Amino acid sequence: MNGFFNVPVPQNEPVLNYAPGSSERASLKAAIAEARSKEMDIPMYIGDKEVRSNKTMEIRPPHDHKYVLGRFHISEEKHVTDAIDAALAAKPIWEALAWEQRAAIFLKAAELIAGPYRAKLNAATMLGQSKNAFQAEIDSACEIIDFLRFNVYFMSQIYKDQPQSAKGIWNRIEYRPLEGFIYALTPFNFTAIAGNLPSSAAMMGNVVVWKPSNTQVYSANVLMEIFKEAGVPPGVINLIYPSGPVAAEVIFNNPDFAGIHFTGSTGVFQDIWKTIGNNIHKFKTYPRIVGETGGKDFVVAHPSADVKAVVTALSRGAFEYQGQKCSAASRAYIPSNLWENVKAGLIKDIQSFKVGPVEDFRNFVNAVIDEKSFDKLASYIDKAKKDSSCEIIAGGGYDKSKGWFIEPTVIVTKDPKYATMCEELFGPVLTIYVYNETEFEQTLELVDNTSEYALTGAILAQDRYAIDLATWKLRNAAGNFYINDKPTGAVVGQQPFGGARASGTNDKAGAMQNLMRWVSTRTIKETFVPPVDYRYPFMEAE
Repeated sequence: MNGFFNVPVPQNEPVLNYAPGSSERASLKAAIAEARSKEMDIPMYIGDKEVRSNKTMEIRPPHDHKYVLGRFHISEEKHVTDAIDAALAAKPIWEALAWEQRAAIFLKAAELIAGPYRAKLNAATMLGQSKNAFQAEIDSACEIIDFLRFNVYFMSQIYKDQPQSAKGIWNRIEYRPLEGFIYALTPFNFTAIAGNLPSSAAMMGNVVVWKPSNTQVYSANVLMEIFKEAGVPPGVINLIYPSGPVAAEVIFNNPDFAGIHFTGSTGVFQDIWKTIGNNIHKFKTYPRIVGETGGKDFVVAHPSADVKAVVTALSRGAFEYQGQKCSAASRAYIPSNLWENVKAGLIKDIQSFKVGPVEDFRNFVNAVIDEKSFDKLASYIDKAKKDSSCEIIAGGGYDKSKGWFIEPTVIVTKDPKYATMCEELFGPVLTIYVYNETEFEQTLELVDNTSEYALTGAILAQDRYAIDLATWKLRNAAGNFYINDKPTGAVVGQQPFGGARASGTNDKAGAMQNLMRWVSTRTIKETFVPPVDYRYPFMEAE
């Protein structure tokens, strides 16, 4: 088949509302009931085989930790090696497949999620990761659909980008997959990210070993089911569940390791980078290192800001999905002239939040992901209660008897460098510093130098000079910067996502530049009538 193929122009997937009486609400509730009616036995997927180690780990809903949803089979070193071998065996035929055939596979995956798998994948995310219906919809339906559709489009745009050719010459650029395999190491908090990290690399002709977070395996299994039904060939994406150290020992000593696509903690990413550096002499090529890590995301209100807009930005930005978004607002700077009204509005909002299991659609806040996270958050709250520089004005309670529930908590501190203003907590805890309304510019300096992270941030103001000043002063403080909005909710194709400093390599998931990281270019020059004499005209005698 010959042709310059145009892929469908992507459009962002519409968000369903799950209102009472809607068909999507009925479908989702049925999918939740179906998932809870059986215990899943989740294998590894290595090549064309479902592999079981018979050493299993239980999967329990964070909001109902006495209930077992299923079990997955823990991977050992042998399984990691087998996954690498399966990937490399699949590589020659996969990278030789015409790009439009790869595109068709991932476009089909998007349609499967948009249609027959939507409720099943959302239900898995809700139960396994304790997301309410809306948070699951914008993640495990809309965002992963958008990633797949937009990435196919970006892939076609990359391939179209070709150099100029002089007379008698044809210059071409070939975008090859990397030489070796890609390791996708994915987080618990977004099913969409977990699906995008392996699929974006695979789309460009690479083969992948995929290790999800243990607390996201339940929905990762559904994603793998979708990829297989869409036509991803055996061995192109291999799904395994080793511990981090077991995976690292095998993968980072393999000469065919070609790159890592990572979302997770800053500490883990820095350790991985160090290991890759120490082992650099072992690899056939210099591996690509792409990572999005932590955040200590901020909201700054100017004295001219609209109070209701500030309150909503904090209520949603800090507490949706229990503050477990990489982009969640976790520190805020409020001017003294607005503080009393912001405080009153925020407390009123939090008092109206319903907290509980995801099966009850009225609940705005659910459980944090696991006991380790729960204990960490509880310890920070307890320390704040005892610190004379802090006041807890909302929340402060927690209960692990049935699920890992932390009350949405607001700490007001007199110390702008207090621990919870600087350190990533990853939970429903917001710390606020009230600044003198005449010290806006100094406060911007404070925002910029308080945290090692630089992922997301927001300025709320009616004064355009203030907006301009903040945009400039905070240019390095956030890779995604929001004006008069919360610092969460990046949409694929609209706000490519990623940050710098300790927040990662800023390779922008959901953008063409991310896909460029998974190819290696070859320039081809063809001369139609080559010269047959080495002499140049300038060499001739007068």
